[in-house]
Amino acid sequence: MASSPARILKHFIVLLLGGAVVYLVVTQVFPFFDDRTPLALALFATYLVTAYLVIPLAFRLFRLFYQPIHLPLYCTTPDGFASDPVNIALIGGRRQVILAMEAAEWHRADRKTLLSVVHQVVYAVLKRSYPNAPVSSLYLFGRTQDLAFQKEIPGSRGHRHHVRFWAADDALANEFSKRQVQFWKRFRRRNSRRADTGFWVGAASKDIGFSLIRHNAQITHLVHPNTRRERLLIARDLRRAGKLAGSRTMPAYRPVSLRNRAWRARLLSDGHVTICELK
Repeated sequence: MASSPARILKHFIVLLLGGAVVYLVVTQVFPFFDDRTPLALALFATYLVTAYLVIPLAFRLFRLFYQPIHLPLYCTTPDGFASDPVNIALIGGRRQVILAMEAAEWHRADRKTLLSVVHQVVYAVLKRSYPNAPVSSLYLFGRTQDLAFQKEIPGSRGHRHHVRFWAADDALANEFSKRQVQFWKRFRRRNSRRADTGFWVGAASKDIGFSLIRHNAQITHLVHPNTRRERLLIARDLRRAGKLAGSRTMPAYRPVSLRNRAWRARLLSDGHVTICELK
């Protein structure tokens, strides 16, 4: 637990940044739009600039002074907030992972680009299926996910299963994240004698709707609190597809209840990780 002076410093920095954001929005952002557009449009434009530009930039500045301490148990948002818990890992090469997940009827998510986001919006408006829709970028080992897969839930708009994977590879890690990589690689050594194959650490979760992010009011997916079911679903799908050589669920950290970044949402983790060795 952080010392009292550290907590006081953290709260002071957050308060200082919050005051700076409010001052900037009131004196610069809103007047800029209000002088040029109708009030309703000015308010909407101010919201977009504040939620998607000003506040994220402020939190990135905050992370220069305060680093999250929940790594490597959770992946994080670009602002450094804890997000989905790590709850599954695959043993196999990159090509092997892609083929196995696709055989298990999980679709590889498109990279998040302007074009893919436009497609996602258009498909949602037209009520059409987009099985390869992009997922948001989360961070582990100092980088965004290397692979992402999802599985649509028929008849449920905004509901889907998804999982992000990061390669636990020392060659891709910096000095800070190498300790995180080693933390997870010890689970591979316990579960496989194949030292030459890849090891992929994943965070599986289920979207069940939409909500607002607590600290910046951006629109985000609401995640089902029980992440245990998602890792079991992936292992079961791989087994049914005949791609699973073996699996083992083992404790990695203590059970926790985490306040998610979505408004009034929590994530529950039993602290276990399912290790799946692919055929």
